[in-house]
Amino acid sequence: MDIESGTANQIANQIDIIYEDESLVAINKEAGLLVHRSWLDKGETRFAMQLTRDAVGCHVFPVHRLDKPTSGVLLFAKSSAVARSLSEAFTERTVTKQYLAVVRGYMPEEGVIDYALSFKPDAIADKFANLDKPAQEAVTHWRRLAQIELPFAVSKKHNTSRYSLVRLTPDTGRKHQLRRHMRHVFHHIVGDTSHGDGRHNRFFRTQYSCERMLLHAQNLALSHPVTGEPLVLTAGLDDQWMNVLEEFSWIESAKM
Repeated sequence: MDIESGTANQIANQIDIIYEDESLVAINKEAGLLVHRSWLDKGETRFAMQLTRDAVGCHVFPVHRLDKPTSGVLLFAKSSAVARSLSEAFTERTVTKQYLAVVRGYMPEEGVIDYALSFKPDAIADKFANLDKPAQEAVTHWRRLAQIELPFAVSKKHNTSRYSLVRLTPDTGRKHQLRRHMRHVFHHIVGDTSHGDGRHNRFFRTQYSCERMLLHAQNLALSHPVTGEPLVLTAGLDDQWMNVLEEFSWIESAKM
């Protein structure tokens, strides 16, 4: 895969379509773009759902979500029937999602995080939600792709700073699952302003001009809901991601 060939289109009011047929359309969502309108971001005027609808000329139905700061593969259905089929596939865990992330510290070569997550309500969006929900099962697999030690003392405890490039594969789809799981194992995702480490976020902003969270939905694999054929969708990386990969000599490691 040529990582640069799939780089998200940053031209205003456009969307990067990576796959389309009569039933589906998939885009490479840029970081900072909401999937659809939300009370949490009243000032936003650009939304992935509306931009995709305008680009393909028909209504589209979201079947899964990506957090606003997360980039990568976002899939829509073109009919309610296909949307129901895809939603069932996600619920039944027959869809494989793989994410790329840069995290603080050296992670072991591979492993599994099996840690139930409690419900974390948003003040506005979840105003009327049941706050007594029990913690939900949440499972994430990881594989370390590369690591680096830098001669910078981001933490006062150490004269150097270590980072890992990891591939994350969630079995479940809980809210902020990957971000909360990485925090749980003390390998915060770089650039995560809600669940990350501010010192490392500031270091990447000043040293590498990286203003975004380094979490990217790189790959989505499923059976086509109409034909049943295997379908693999891959999204390329934006300029800030590419800059970090080049600085750390991680470009080859990041390829699928």
